[in-house]
Amino acid sequence: MVFSVAVQMDPIETINVGGDSTFALMLEAQARGHRLHHYLAASLSAENGRVRAPARALSVSRDPGRHYAWESAPQTLDLADDVDVVLMRQDPPFDMGYITATHLLEMVSDKTLVVNDPAEVRNAPEKLFVLRYPDLMPPTLVTRSLDEAMAFRAKHGAVVVKPLYGNAGVAVFLIDKSDGNLSALVELFSSVWNEPFMVQAFIPDVSKGDKRIVLVDGVATGAINRLPKTGEIRSNLAAGGSAQATDLTPREAEICARIGPDLKARGLIFVGIDVIAGYLTEINVTSPTGIVAIDRFNGTNTPGLIWDAIEGRVAARS
Repeated sequence: MVFSVAVQMDPIETINVGGDSTFALMLEAQARGHRLHHYLAASLSAENGRVRAPARALSVSRDPGRHYAWESAPQTLDLADDVDVVLMRQDPPFDMGYITATHLLEMVSDKTLVVNDPAEVRNAPEKLFVLRYPDLMPPTLVTRSLDEAMAFRAKHGAVVVKPLYGNAGVAVFLIDKSDGNLSALVELFSSVWNEPFMVQAFIPDVSKGDKRIVLVDGVATGAINRLPKTGEIRSNLAAGGSAQATDLTPREAEICARIGPDLKARGLIFVGIDVIAGYLTEINVTSPTGIVAIDRFNGTNTPGLIWDAIEGRVAARS
């Protein structure tokens, strides 16, 4: 069956063809004969209960700089009637614009498969959803209180402080047990963001890597180990980290077995979790990355597995 696929993403002109997970998904969809359309999240609109987006049909190729070609002028798509699958793949931050997009896409999800399920994406921000599994996490505090942050550091030593809705390692700070900047940092976070922030016990073994594990429909399909660059604690590839091949440890397999059925039941088809020294630190459901590097190391086809899951879900609706 040929699908009409609408990809809600950032401007396609700016993506890194060699490492972008969304682009890899588009290439796989095209190889299967599906028709691709591109639109920006900001262009979503709704009138009398009909959700629309001005989109353009396109083809894609692995040729950097010539990696896409528009095949039509912009046309308004009714996302309930004109589309079989929507890939919700714009990058965070997870702000009110992102949340609004989930509400609009939820209005079409009874007729059109949205990946990942927009209601569940809204209910599963990375650094809050993971709190459902406290026994799998390092010691963690979510607060706006300086006194609570100070007491937590006194108990656990060096801590990492980060915003709840950040991404790509932005605004992640290591504060050791004698650092006098914790109070100033709490003041800064409280002035910039209205919501609480996260304080986690620092895991020194982050220097050995922060493992990104991809789960497809609740099943672990591959992983990479991301190493921070010299002088950094952040191992995100966007923050200068480097990737190396890896396998799952028994502890990591246990983590995946624990959370996998929940992810599948929630319609979270493509998920990336982060694990440091056997501790689960994040569950990424908004726009997970890492599949290109995983496939490069392992010779696998993770986009193919994701599309197998998508096609299976569409068939089950018929």
